[in-house]
Amino acid sequence: MRGSVDAVGEDARAALPWPSDLDCAARVLYEGSTLSDYALRTGLSAILAGATVFAAASGGWREERRRLEFCAELYDARDRDAVFGASGGSTGSAGSAGSARSTGSARSTSEVAAVPGRGPGVPGGRVELLRFPSTYVALNPELREDYARHENNALARAQHWRHEDGPRPTLCVIHGFGASPAWLNTAFFSLKDFFAEGWDVLLYTLPFHGSRRGTSFPINGVELFSYGMAHFSEAMIHAVHDFRALVDHLAEQGAPRIGLTGISLGGYVSALLAAVEPRLDFVIPNAAVTWLPPLTDSWFPSNLTGAALRALTRVSPDLLERALALHSPLSWAPLIPKDRLMIVAGLGDRLAPPEQSLLLWEHWDQPELRWFPGSHVLHFGRREYLEAMRGLMA
Repeated sequence: MRGSVDAVGEDARAALPWPSDLDCAARVLYEGSTLSDYALRTGLSAILAGATVFAAASGGWREERRRLEFCAELYDARDRDAVFGASGGSTGSAGSAGSARSTGSARSTSEVAAVPGRGPGVPGGRVELLRFPSTYVALNPELREDYARHENNALARAQHWRHEDGPRPTLCVIHGFGASPAWLNTAFFSLKDFFAEGWDVLLYTLPFHGSRRGTSFPINGVELFSYGMAHFSEAMIHAVHDFRALVDHLAEQGAPRIGLTGISLGGYVSALLAAVEPRLDFVIPNAAVTWLPPLTDSWFPSNLTGAALRALTRVSPDLLERALALHSPLSWAPLIPKDRLMIVAGLGDRLAPPEQSLLLWEHWDQPELRWFPGSHVLHFGRREYLEAMRGLMA
């Protein structure tokens, strides 16, 4: 199957150093951060295991195989526009993707509402909260009613930092799983520095995160996995749809350039957008997940609950892989030139192991690759890759 971690070539393996090649200080950072990732991964996996149990208890497992077959058949057709809507200058209609959708309304940005944001703001500019009713309609007709009942998720959200003399070139940021707070991403990506250097900033909220999650789900983002993998697949395509509506909005506002970075699951969506949205000036996935099956098979204890649910629903590994390949960044050729792409990977990352980034690096024909000795959350050497980002953005 495409995207197998075992398929990483010798060139890719040589692109990152072996831990034994690190100097003493970097080796200490590597070893320590790796241990922290294992602890975090186990806790996160336990949460996902609970989500799997919830999915089974909710009764949706009865239709899961048929829903995944729908995704797999769409992947087999290899029709990018049927999945994500037409590429090109205008993203057009959410309901114009051919036979995959029978309903849907135009992706309009006229309903984007901008209200003043709370907090200290940014010197020389203002913070706005963007809201608009998402026009996304689930690809699978059988899932449309279930997916649409998540009312909070149907309101797309972003935070927009604007210079008073704008519009300016805009850096868009997509957060990771469970990590949607704006203050966290602001600090992690040093976004106030980028704003001071002349960039407008847009922080996008993924589906089922922050104010988009249901009121009965106290854990941020877990709703993504609480209704089965077919539902998760719809959410990933939904994430692309709503972000492209924000690109429409930025373009209508006159932003001269629009670039994108994202971390972890946000890196996954960012890498996918590089294959869908040609108006992006650059794309920089950071510690990105790119191919889910090896992770779902190796994370304990969610690998056990997932295997049990797949056995219950008679979902074969091949079917699951084809279904998840529908929205994997490894399934679609990028529309952004290679010199406008950059990949950031953590050598000690055990949530999105560096092999995940190497698969994308090979798929993208070996663009610039930056590595750091830390883990998924402890990014030692962040200053260096942020400077590399600045070089690419310039």
